[in-house]
Amino acid sequence: MSAPTPAISGTFAAPTNSDAARASLEALRSEIAKAVVGQDPAVTGLVVALLCRGHVLLEGVPGVAKTLLVRALAASLELETKRVQFTPDLMPSDVTGSLVYDARTAEFSFQAGPVFTNLLIADEINRTPPKTQSSLLEAMEERQVSVDGTPRPLPDPFLVVATQNPVEYEGTYPLPEAQLDRFLLKLTVPLPTREEEINVLTRHAEGFNPRDLKAAGISPVAGPADLEAARDAVALTSISPEVAGYVVDLCRATRESPSLALGVSPRGATALLSAARAWAWLTGRDYVIPDDVKALALPALRHRIQLRPEAEMEGVTPDAVITSVLAFVPVPR
Repeated sequence: MSAPTPAISGTFAAPTNSDAARASLEALRSEIAKAVVGQDPAVTGLVVALLCRGHVLLEGVPGVAKTLLVRALAASLELETKRVQFTPDLMPSDVTGSLVYDARTAEFSFQAGPVFTNLLIADEINRTPPKTQSSLLEAMEERQVSVDGTPRPLPDPFLVVATQNPVEYEGTYPLPEAQLDRFLLKLTVPLPTREEEINVLTRHAEGFNPRDLKAAGISPVAGPADLEAARDAVALTSISPEVAGYVVDLCRATRESPSLALGVSPRGATALLSAARAWAWLTGRDYVIPDDVKALALPALRHRIQLRPEAEMEGVTPDAVITSVLAFVPVPR
């Protein structure tokens, strides 16, 4: 934590809960690095999602430590995590839970599913049919599960981190736009650089076991109280009318792009602004600037637009469209 800042009166101002929470969350990066090499943007994106009470779609080829990244985050925050492998035969009740008949009491009791946790890893979510995919919609939006007409609240914090493979589409069920829109961010997890991959191999040669995070030295550096204090601080981060207008102009520009069949919805604009507020607070400011919006534009918007078939055939990508919009829309001064 940085040295205390001198107050106007000549004494030293004590660090606030907000400062302590920020310092704790900043320590996450080095703690997760004990298990995961690189992937700093993905770590930051996950922290932003936690601060905004949002959900994350992680996209990357198999073997780039997507699941390990989430498990390391949960261990560093002292949060419970559960993993569900989404398969074609997975039923909605396998995720949310179901009523089970107890012969001894002659009554039905609710048996909670894996969704009742803090961090739910929905592994390869696009491999399960839409019926099971949609079982997460209520949990993600309302933070509750309704079984037999009875709503059951989920723990707080609650974060769904869904993964999908961007290459292999055989036997998959693409997520509908309505569900994609429920994810605050879509983060891409790239292959490591040569130096990072050598580092990974060296760690494994020295006995690193990805299934034993305690042995890797990962311990909690923050907790639910830090998250709550951080969320309160993010909620106080100010937004000028000019920055709010910039967010709206960016999203409206996507709706007019000739490459897109579907632009960013007002919900997407709200998500971008929320993520920018969290990013501004993490960088030590209590106000949002246009650079914060630019920093979060790709992860917040890339999954909320739909390319026209002809643009897709020409090799246009969602990231290229958003980058073009960022270059075209005037930045407020």
